[in-house]
Amino acid sequence: MNHPATRSPYPILVAVFCAVFIISNITAQKGVQLGPLITDGAFFLFPISYIIGDVIAEVYGFKAARRTVFIGFGVTLLAVASFSIAIALPPAPFYEAQDTFASILGTLPRILIAGLAGYVVGQLLNAWVLQKMKDRYGPSHLWARLIGSTIVGQFFDTLIFCAIAAAVIGIETPAQFINYVVVGFLWKTLMEVVLMPVTYQVIAWVRNVERNSAPETLA
Repeated sequence: MNHPATRSPYPILVAVFCAVFIISNITAQKGVQLGPLITDGAFFLFPISYIIGDVIAEVYGFKAARRTVFIGFGVTLLAVASFSIAIALPPAPFYEAQDTFASILGTLPRILIAGLAGYVVGQLLNAWVLQKMKDRYGPSHLWARLIGSTIVGQFFDTLIFCAIAAAVIGIETPAQFINYVVVGFLWKTLMEVVLMPVTYQVIAWVRNVERNSAPETLA
């Protein structure tokens, strides 16, 4: 007989969450300018991690969301350590892409600190606010919980990351810094609002699967 956990979507959500964060820490090292807007190469990925975080917090509760955040934190550190070791290993005589390999995967310490700090604070605040609003106002008005938690989480995530990493990715003036923070925050929040129907569907699907397999896991 299959164990109910094998049918739970939770491990899949955690795996995607971790993958998105690892990839984001690599792509965020590139500064990007789209017309007058200044951002980084991970701007299109971060909304996905917050949507997954919302789904986990809403369905499984704050403790599960916190566990997911720390799993992502640990997996990312493992990835960074693995990249560092691979870069440090002597290249074979026929391997000519050592500099490129190191440039792409050699996460700068300041970028890593910025990404991890913003990620942990933002995701935990996102899950905490969503759960507190649910405890206070009940399970109705999911849209308000999703938007409210995203505003708080994304703001502090973006502010912390930008404050630490701005100089590394080429942000030099106060105007550029404000542009970077505002654009990042508004973009991520807007994407969550635009993708809210998808979030609703995913939450409904996960709840349905869990009810049919392991009802005791639901928040």
